[in-house]
Amino acid sequence: MIIIATILAYFCILLLISRITGHKADNDAFFRANRQSPWYLVAFGMIGASISGVTFVSVPGMVLLSDMTYMQTCLGFVLGYFAVAYLLLPVYYRLKLTTIYSYLQTRLGNYSYKTGASFFLLSKMTGSAVRFYVVCMILQRFVLDAYGIPFPFTVVALVALIWFYTRRGGIRTLVLTDTFQTLCMLLALILIIYKVIDTLGMSLPEAVQAIVNDSHSRIFVFDDWVSKQNFWKQFLSGIFIVIVMTGLDQDMMQKNLTCKTLREAQKDMCTYGFAFVPANLLFLSLGVLLMMYFNSIGQALPDVPDNLMLQAVAGRQLGTLVVILFTIGIVAACFSSADSALTALTTTYCVDICNRPKDEKLRKQAHIGVSIVFILFILIFRYVNSTSLIDAIYTIASYTYGPLLGLFAFGMLTKRTVYDRLTPYIAVGSPLICFALDTIVFKTTGYKFGYELLMLNGLITFAACYLLSARRNS
Repeated sequence: MIIIATILAYFCILLLISRITGHKADNDAFFRANRQSPWYLVAFGMIGASISGVTFVSVPGMVLLSDMTYMQTCLGFVLGYFAVAYLLLPVYYRLKLTTIYSYLQTRLGNYSYKTGASFFLLSKMTGSAVRFYVVCMILQRFVLDAYGIPFPFTVVALVALIWFYTRRGGIRTLVLTDTFQTLCMLLALILIIYKVIDTLGMSLPEAVQAIVNDSHSRIFVFDDWVSKQNFWKQFLSGIFIVIVMTGLDQDMMQKNLTCKTLREAQKDMCTYGFAFVPANLLFLSLGVLLMMYFNSIGQALPDVPDNLMLQAVAGRQLGTLVVILFTIGIVAACFSSADSALTALTTTYCVDICNRPKDEKLRKQAHIGVSIVFILFILIFRYVNSTSLIDAIYTIASYTYGPLLGLFAFGMLTKRTVYDRLTPYIAVGSPLICFALDTIVFKTTGYKFGYELLMLNGLITFAACYLLSARRNS
């Protein structure tokens, strides 16, 4: 009942913000917030939108198997955000885009444009379904199973709540709700860390020293080139993950494109990029502290990394306050991720697929339709997932964002004209080739591709476009 009451109170605040920002909102407000968003609000809100509930569950548990090596990827994120700020944002602002895939139409042609938009719809729908699955799973396990409420009902109810507070204001509402949700998430994280440190009987300096001295605090791996945790693999993958999952993602860029000027959008992107490193360091530090806590009470560590955080909360040894804080943090992170995804998917469908950016009736119908498909994807993922949640997201991204990386790279780095009608076949063929290569290499050598699969996918798309292109006339 505490968890349910917390979620209902939280939703009431979001609904209040929605009523304020949704007043007299037209399609321009829904899609672009009339390009009047303060850059600092966008930057702060983007932290919550990027972190998501998956980070709350998966990142602390990553220390069980790979120590703090995920920080290598996070360091790559910083360079990735600078690349987006100074390579992609100037193009988007110069063309005054509502959706970033309109660039593909201008540069490569209509088939490339539709292909890019379609891959985004698939990528964002699957990735967001994984992220939102977290909060549904936790609410189901901790509360609703005891009342006999089926999982599909939980999913429908939570998605309906998000639809309800985003249906009018769209992106204009999200700029403020994301700011509020990021604040809630970070406060919850910090207070949970403080509670664990207090339970361990440590002061803050003692806790920091204990984390540094722990064997699981290892960050850098330079000596093992085969390992998925090798620094250069993780670092370079981090750069390209940001470029594709932020710079080539309508969901993430839609908020940045609501800033008044390019200069403000760049400040927003760089500020937010730097903030991502300490935020993830806190999550990993929490994972080390939770391992110390379980060892101190003689409790076995979970076999599944994702269960480290859940086991600490479910055990209730840390007290009711931690349950409430965890609920606030996970709901804030998941809602922040899912609400912007539904808005971006609606925008892409109306603007890119249907070419009707001013049709408000279509926008309202599309918003409902996207919400229904989103529910179906969550239910499908529940029955097919067999890996860590954070790995599931990056694996999906590697296969679905790779073609987008190749198409945008070809458009920006060359002056050639692709055979536009062949682009859909290239975009579909590239992930299939990657999957085949990954399978063959693993069976013959035992090496399994990690996050670098994204770069390989993009490279194959780029190479195919280049081979099937002609020099553009001056």
